[in-house]
Amino acid sequence: MCDTLIAAAEVTKNKTAILAKNSDRPPNEAQYLAWFPAQTNSPGMKVQCTYLEIPQVRETHTVLLSKPFWMWGAEMGVNEHGLAIGNEAVYSKVPANKTPALLGMDLLRLALERAVTPTEAIGVIVDLLEEYGQGGNCFQEGKQYYHNSFLIAGPGDTWVLETVDKHWAAREISPVYSISNLLSLENRWDRSSEGLEEFSLDKRFAKSADDINLSKGFSDFIYTKFSDGRRRCERSRDLLGSSTGNISIQSMAAILRDHQIHPNPVTGLAGADICMHASFGPIRISQTTGSMIVSLEEGNPLVFTTGTAAPCTGLFKPYWVDAPPRDQAPLPLDCYDPETTFWSHERLHREVLLNYTDRLASYQPDRDQLEEEFIQGALALSKASIEERRSFSEKCFRQAAEAEDSWLERVRLFPEKKSFLHTAAWRGFNQKAGYFLEG
Repeated sequence: MCDTLIAAAEVTKNKTAILAKNSDRPPNEAQYLAWFPAQTNSPGMKVQCTYLEIPQVRETHTVLLSKPFWMWGAEMGVNEHGLAIGNEAVYSKVPANKTPALLGMDLLRLALERAVTPTEAIGVIVDLLEEYGQGGNCFQEGKQYYHNSFLIAGPGDTWVLETVDKHWAAREISPVYSISNLLSLENRWDRSSEGLEEFSLDKRFAKSADDINLSKGFSDFIYTKFSDGRRRCERSRDLLGSSTGNISIQSMAAILRDHQIHPNPVTGLAGADICMHASFGPIRISQTTGSMIVSLEEGNPLVFTTGTAAPCTGLFKPYWVDAPPRDQAPLPLDCYDPETTFWSHERLHREVLLNYTDRLASYQPDRDQLEEEFIQGALALSKASIEERRSFSEKCFRQAAEAEDSWLERVRLFPEKKSFLHTAAWRGFNQKAGYFLEG
């Protein structure tokens, strides 16, 4: 379960388009920031995606990705040209392909590496989709198969692309929009795959061409309902709408931290929030494991990313695509390693869960103040040199790590208030990761 949001330049405070996403994955499936420079490739080269090897293109662009450790593709990312993409799992009456093919996350990365504009990205995705198809297990542990939707944004335009197997439809949208785990285009699209209408009628998803509705006709019932995507979509769009004209990095961060259903995520066995927390049972199996906000400044996109799970407990730090930090933390896996950014934060996150309300409140004001300093400092450096911006980004990542270490000691001063089922679920997650709470 994920959520991706966009605000066009005309409705943001700084008159720059902003894309944001929470990536929800299994709790121990560590996600990390991956930076890949532009490359010129030799003729005939191949690229190994998660399951398939396909021909490589001559030129690829510089990309910054947030990606699960085990796959080639990514959950979200941006390239040097200010093209940003987030994808969502969507579920349909048409069964998802279980045969290994291109994952939606592979398609996302391929589009960022090969396209400059949103319309070019759509072309890359649908051409690959029609040639190779999408499919294969989308989880490193367990089984999960799904189709994909994409929110594809540039400095001046944004498109939504929804796919079911090799069928697709796309629409340009503005000024605000969000996608979640549901087909949302209904009967309105600007472009579609050849044969979409005939397929819909053949499968009896519609009675006539005028009756075709992707949301009503193609959506499954169980996964679409229990992912709670429709309510999360409505919530994010309401929050965007209420800030129209004043949408900012800060307001996007607040939306990614939103807990409408579970103000205290320890409670409840069903329902999903934009800031998703895993719990006991088959419904709340996902956890926000990565968050990203992209200010789509032409030629120099500015990214704020957690690089960690649970944005409500962490910090958004600045990162420029053309100025990656020199000292990268080790890559995380699905087992506890405090030397990695993801697992270092998990110490704080998992301690906070033992008394969410009191422990988060103990450092939230300090967190918000430090994050505001990061945001204002980064915005002030928009015209600075690469070295100045790189140094500032490195400083912010160091300060964030030091702050979280101090907050970890602070939260342990508050007594634990456990919920039996929630605690049992997280005991299992911790044991699988080889992580044992201290104290």
